[in-house]
Amino acid sequence: MYKSKIVVVKIGGSTLGQNDTTFEDLVVLQKKKMPIVVVHGGGNTVTDWLGKLHISTRFVHGLRVTDEDTLKVVTAVLAGMVNKELVSEICRLGGRAIGLSGADGAIVLGKNVNPELGLTAEELTVNTRLLKVLLNSGYIPVVAPVCMNANSDGKEETNLLNVNGDTIAAEIAAALNARKLIFLTDVPGIYDGSKQVISHIDSETAKTMIKSGTASGGMVAKLEAGIIAAKRVSLTRITDGRIPHALIDEIEGKGKGTTIVSR
Repeated sequence: MYKSKIVVVKIGGSTLGQNDTTFEDLVVLQKKKMPIVVVHGGGNTVTDWLGKLHISTRFVHGLRVTDEDTLKVVTAVLAGMVNKELVSEICRLGGRAIGLSGADGAIVLGKNVNPELGLTAEELTVNTRLLKVLLNSGYIPVVAPVCMNANSDGKEETNLLNVNGDTIAAEIAAALNARKLIFLTDVPGIYDGSKQVISHIDSETAKTMIKSGTASGGMVAKLEAGIIAAKRVSLTRITDGRIPHALIDEIEGKGKGTTIVSR
């Protein structure tokens, strides 16, 4: 029913401020019968709580290294506090939203394959059944970036894994055959070597930018996510979510930023 109509929106925690309009935009679009899945981050909030609990944190290639203590905080903060705050705000504005994580209903399974990243999921598999049920029922699924461990036997391995929010958004968008994946971030788009925003980029050029080091930090994860999505999603957009009504602008084709396509 929703093939080619679904829009997946990745909300970065750093884009949400006092004057943010993303929630208003989501409610407006939902009332127009647009099927939307929201995936959120919240890494800065996680880092704050790790600091309060005196748990050190570090990153490798823009991805958080996750040990057992960090995973507990990630799960509590993202799948708990942040997720419920987003859902409650959408509902307060008159929308219908359901909060869940990639672990709920076994929506997302991941493998812990890179020891350097600790308990972080890669090689994701997405089961879209629950998401489609919620969309068909008129809800916005709001997904926190925590997933099930596909390798866990319930004994030695943890059943949960941390997962990069950009990656899980891309995999969900691809599995749903979404017509558009929108990253609302805290920069105007992807920069080239001269620090100018690139308006369009294909997946091969994105790979070259990552390999050459032109892209760094958090932008690497977004480009990698765009490469994943480009295989099955018509259009991936990276835009500044701090701009008022940036989401509406994106839906109407008026947004500024970077477009990622397959070729």
